[in-house]
Amino acid sequence: MSQDQQITTASGIPVADNQNSISAGPRGPLLLQDFHLIEKLQHFNRERIPERVVHAKGSGAYGTFTVTHDIGHLTKAKLFSDIGKQTATFARFSTVGGERGSADTERDPRGFALRFYTEEGNWDLVGNNTPMFFIKDPIKFPDFIHTQKRCPRSNLKSPTMMFDFWSKAPESLHQVTMLFSDRGTPDGYRHMDGFGSHTYSLINAAGERVYVKWHFKTRQGIKNLSAADAARIAGEDPDYAQRDLFGAIERGDFPQWEVRLQVATEQQLDDWEARTGWNPFDLTKVWPHRDFPLQPVGIFELNRNPDNYHAEVEQVAFSPANAVPGMGYSPDKMLQGRLFAYHDAQLYRVGTNHQHLPVNAPRCPMHNQQRDGTMAVHNGGAAQNYATVNAVGSAPRGMGHGEPELGLRGGAGRFDGRGMEDDYTQAGNLFRLLTPQEKLNLCANLAGPLSQVDDEILQRQLAHFDKADTAYGAGVRDALNIK
Repeated sequence: MSQDQQITTASGIPVADNQNSISAGPRGPLLLQDFHLIEKLQHFNRERIPERVVHAKGSGAYGTFTVTHDIGHLTKAKLFSDIGKQTATFARFSTVGGERGSADTERDPRGFALRFYTEEGNWDLVGNNTPMFFIKDPIKFPDFIHTQKRCPRSNLKSPTMMFDFWSKAPESLHQVTMLFSDRGTPDGYRHMDGFGSHTYSLINAAGERVYVKWHFKTRQGIKNLSAADAARIAGEDPDYAQRDLFGAIERGDFPQWEVRLQVATEQQLDDWEARTGWNPFDLTKVWPHRDFPLQPVGIFELNRNPDNYHAEVEQVAFSPANAVPGMGYSPDKMLQGRLFAYHDAQLYRVGTNHQHLPVNAPRCPMHNQQRDGTMAVHNGGAAQNYATVNAVGSAPRGMGHGEPELGLRGGAGRFDGRGMEDDYTQAGNLFRLLTPQEKLNLCANLAGPLSQVDDEILQRQLAHFDKADTAYGAGVRDALNIK
């Protein structure tokens, strides 16, 4: 707002005086009738919406996705219909465990959330900069996140809490190895890859399903910070990644990622599981590229900074449930949990009608019977507020949008795979991929927090390293100066 513009209330009423409250005499108490004062204080008290429980601190930008390769045989989704077709996008990057005031360079996975504003509705791909995660069942998620937050007694971050959980959940070892490697502290957001992480599905015009994993390979090259540099920058510039991303886009140095896919039929996944013993829908595992090669799809570019951080970056509300026709889900248990959890979190955090906000609203026609509630900015006017029931039925088939039905295996129940599943081979494979210096860095990074835990937790965690690779366990012991 320019200095010569008239200040008004939120209802547009001109404000006579923005410097002095209405009082009963020069020294008297204030009057309740000073609506401008009341409104100003009310809004100020509500400037901070509840921060995200995870991914609280982040950066965002607008961009475009451009199709470079035809995948029409895999999906009927219209955003992939023609080579060269562009779709408007929004991306938000974040640290996962820290609060809004935390440093951008902390050792933490990075959120990599993307929205595609397609002509068939919004497609949200909500992932991380790692292709795996710490757990495979969403019922453990609140407990896991609590270990990454603050101790309820000391209000301090606690290595004991973290490694008590990890040492009792060997499924976490793959992601723990990635987290404490050099990739645990990316050099900003532009120099890291992104992953959908979960297994999703694509459906073509014939109603045929394939399962896929999404990859976003940075064209800026992978760059990571050493532990020492990450700690130094955290003190010197805690907003380092935000500054880097915003500055690059402002000067026209638009970051890009190559969008690629791993693709498999259900039969191929069944054969692979029979051969390896790995559940292809387990989020703690990856699909090796030698078994499922990457296929090019397009280019993702960020080229415009938001005009208002709060309205766009803070209020953006992603949900992996947002999948357009031609896309679908999978039996991935963590994905199934997130399909509910994300939208439910947005209803609490932003409001009942958060999907009406400009950054969240689809850029195609939208019609439904949702009404009222908090922030009812589009309330349907005089239109009918219920759906007319079709007396002859709707003749449903499969999952909708031509997607075939999803086959189920076995009876309903609670299944604990511990003791029967291999949680060590892929973690060991990741360790063995590292260079000698990267292995030393990994072990040194682990030694820091492990030196602060009690011996029972330490021995339990060391045993996991040994099972992944004996050199892994030996390297951590060397870093801890343990014989």
